[in-house]
Amino acid sequence: MIKTYSEKLLARIWVIIGAVSVRVKIMGIVIIGTLMLSVTLALQMRELVTSLMEQQLESRGISITRDLAARATDDILVNDLYSLRQLLLETQANNPDVVYAFVLDPKGNILAHTFGEGFPAGLQNANPVETNQHHRTLLFDSGQGLVWDIGVPIFDGHAGTARVGLSESVITKNVLMLTSQVLITTVVVLAIGLAAAAFLIFVLSRPITELVVATRAVAKGDFAPRVRRWADDEIGELADAFNTMTAELAHSDEIRREREDLRRQLLQGVIATQEDERRRIARELHDSTAQNLTSLMVGLKNLNTLCDNSQLHVQAQDLRAITGQVLDDVHNIAFQLRPTALDDLGLPAAIERLVHEWQKRHQIPADSVVHLGDQRLPENVETALFRIIQEALTNVARHAEARNVSVLVERRANEVVAVVEDDGKGLELADLARGRLGVAGMRERAELLGGKMTIESSTSSGTSLFIQIPIPRIEGESV
Repeated sequence: MIKTYSEKLLARIWVIIGAVSVRVKIMGIVIIGTLMLSVTLALQMRELVTSLMEQQLESRGISITRDLAARATDDILVNDLYSLRQLLLETQANNPDVVYAFVLDPKGNILAHTFGEGFPAGLQNANPVETNQHHRTLLFDSGQGLVWDIGVPIFDGHAGTARVGLSESVITKNVLMLTSQVLITTVVVLAIGLAAAAFLIFVLSRPITELVVATRAVAKGDFAPRVRRWADDEIGELADAFNTMTAELAHSDEIRREREDLRRQLLQGVIATQEDERRRIARELHDSTAQNLTSLMVGLKNLNTLCDNSQLHVQAQDLRAITGQVLDDVHNIAFQLRPTALDDLGLPAAIERLVHEWQKRHQIPADSVVHLGDQRLPENVETALFRIIQEALTNVARHAEARNVSVLVERRANEVVAVVEDDGKGLELADLARGRLGVAGMRERAELLGGKMTIESSTSSGTSLFIQIPIPRIEGESV
């Protein structure tokens, strides 16, 4: 299914968020949540307070203007302009937010005003009031801030109009004060929230960190670590579940190790029994069967000497040839089963004989180099190395199509290293994965002795087999 752009974007955002640590997530949630809540409350409170104060300012302005209109009626009727101006100045003095006040006659002419340096142009007709109106309000920008201009008809408009301008600076000042208080409150709440988040991070991350450390130890095979139950919550239940799991894993690992040790012991016993049987059969073939065949060849030779019949001579020679071939086969079988050189002379002589016989049989150039010092290796190590090299040479003859083969066995420090190399066509990975070519048996022989086997193969350079088996250093032996 093809993902849409929005789905890809959401997936990308989730990947970015998921890569952030738990500490950053909790802190981010606290900071973003506190700021969003504070900003939302600040905007709502600012709008609400501004609306209420504007209504209050308008109501107050209407009240001031109507009072001015009522008190100015007598002065207008008697044409006492001085008293009228004093009334305007008194109104402005008693109300600090009153920017100006003036009175117009019914024809719109100015009777009195509070402007000392002249009446502003355009203000006279800016807010005309009809005779049937209770009042009329106009909000405009005076250049020094917003002004609420409120006009009220005097004596139903027959005596003129009273106009008062109220500044909105008080509203602005109060709103700024409210905003600053909200900001201070936001900082305090944010500090408290961060402190609470830090405590929450400590409570949550501490057990999680212990779980991570213990999990990594378990991943490395160490089932001993246990985590503390910090609280009776979900994390505490997780800690108990983890401890139960590690205990079960430790028990299972112990059973596995016991079974592995038992399997190793059984396998070692099988291999030892197999080698003993091979040794017995090889000795039997060498001491009994080979001796009988040799006696048979001597008898046929004597028969050929004593008898004058030419046909019997030919048959005797043929039987001697067949007997000789069988004797060679018996020797080869005995050597394959258990070379006497391995028991009598040690691994170097056995490998030299093995490589020589293999080269002779398969007509492939092969060389061997063995450096083991003066001390013989333990018997089980010699047997394992001989069998691994024997199986490796068998694989080369059957599958590699090699032109040259080399065998190296060298003793180093606390281990013995064997290398079998050929320049053939290499091994197929599928054959190695399925355990073919006797690889599993060779690797198992090496691992039973605590060693390891590595195979490097390519179609251009052939195959290299590396065997490393640890051996204890003999006291007084030079490295």
